Amino acid sequence: MIRVLVVDDQSLVRAGFRTILDSEPGIEVVGEAEDGELAVARTLELAPDVVCMDVQMPNVDGLEATRRLTADPRVDAAVLVLTTFDREDYLFAALEAGASGFLLKNSSPERLIDAVQVLAGGEALLAPDVTRRVIEAARRHGVLAAGGGAGGADAPGAAVPAPASGPGDEASAPPARPSAPPELDTLTDREREVLVLLAEGLSNAEIAGRMWVGEATVKSHVSKVLMKLGLRDRVHAVVYAYEHGVVSPAG
Repeated sequence: MIRVLVVDDQSLVRAGFRTILDSEPGIEVVGEAEDGELAVARTLELAPDVVCMDVQMPNVDGLEATRRLTADPRVDAAVLVLTTFDREDYLFAALEAGASGFLLKNSSPERLIDAVQVLAGGEALLAPDVTRRVIEAARRHGVLAAGGGAGGADAPGAAVPAPASGPGDEASAPPARPSAPPELDTLTDREREVLVLLAEGLSNAEIAGRMWVGEATVKSHVSKVLMKLGLRDRVHAVVYAYEHGVVSPAG
């Protein structure tokens, strides 16, 4: 049974998510929280497998709550951020905070259920909508080098796109792309191919179909890629691939 905590400041939204998730065999909503501070307390109390986290909430917002949860060694839950993407910087702040999944609030009930199942299975998820936002931001203003982790000492943080220039910054040039890091050379050809496909937002099943191998083989390749590159999960692998030129935004 997958245990889920639903966090949102709107009671109707929480009720809707509970109805959707409780209707799926194998998923149980074990609790709710209306702000980030309560989300942290309920996570420690209830030990859910997945926390469905809103971003904009009173008191402690979802970004700070995600940072606290991913930095706490007592917490095993994966954080699924659900947002309307009213502000693009929320996406990258959540990525830096250590969230393992991102989904638009207007996604279908089936996609919400699938996202919870993916995260509970130990994987991470970037919806196609989110992948496009990462790519668009990378195209516009480059990225920062990977930094220290919000996800704990043994979980490196995400690389996040640099803030967009303001109206008075016309003369500022975009940051130069860093040279390829040496750890990229440790990847085999197959592992590098998997990294490219991850950057396209493909699931393990889709990668398996593209490479004509089994899902277990893909999962092994993904694990080795993450280990060799020092990344927490596939979400961060997507940003890493664009950051270091393994793939380039189209256009």
